[in-house]
Amino acid sequence: MPELKISRRADAAFVEAFKSLVAKLARSAKTGSKDPIEMILAGGAAMHFYTGSRISDDIDAVYSKRLLVPADSAVVYRDSEGNARSVHFDPNYNETFALMHEDAHQDALRLPVDVEGIRVMVLQPVDLAVSKLARFGEIDREDILELVRAGLLTAQALRKRAEEALPGYVGDLSTVKNSIDIACRDIEALTRRAKR
Repeated sequence: MPELKISRRADAAFVEAFKSLVAKLARSAKTGSKDPIEMILAGGAAMHFYTGSRISDDIDAVYSKRLLVPADSAVVYRDSEGNARSVHFDPNYNETFALMHEDAHQDALRLPVDVEGIRVMVLQPVDLAVSKLARFGEIDREDILELVRAGLLTAQALRKRAEEALPGYVGDLSTVKNSIDIACRDIEALTRRAKR
């Protein structure tokens, strides 16, 4: 199973806090099953593991089994600059409204976080970018460009994967197609600037 190599820029304290948070979830979700729960990360936490960019206080994830995320799941920590922070699971995260390729979950990469009972996976960079195209706010546009700066995404790969995902999307396709075009133009402009 392919494994994500955590960015050298990632905040080590955030990584440890995340591991503690997953361990809390594992303790509360004892299923008695030999098969681990698979957690698939998206959002800011996934971005941080790939690029070391913005730290997210909430974890966007979906799970292979139904489970109740404990209300007291927050983990408090100090980031690498000494600032007090906390991290928690977003109980309202729902990828149903995102543009998502049908193979996104099976193509996810394993995050090297060892917690008994939970296998942590992260959307691959192209699927992480595709998932941002339906909402496509300013932070989503910047996240996509951050993946490009890290050498993890091209305009061609984004367009191909996003267009393959369109048949499964429920919503205004013209808006999403416009987002794909804008994101690809953004990437191409950034790539041209980087070559100068």
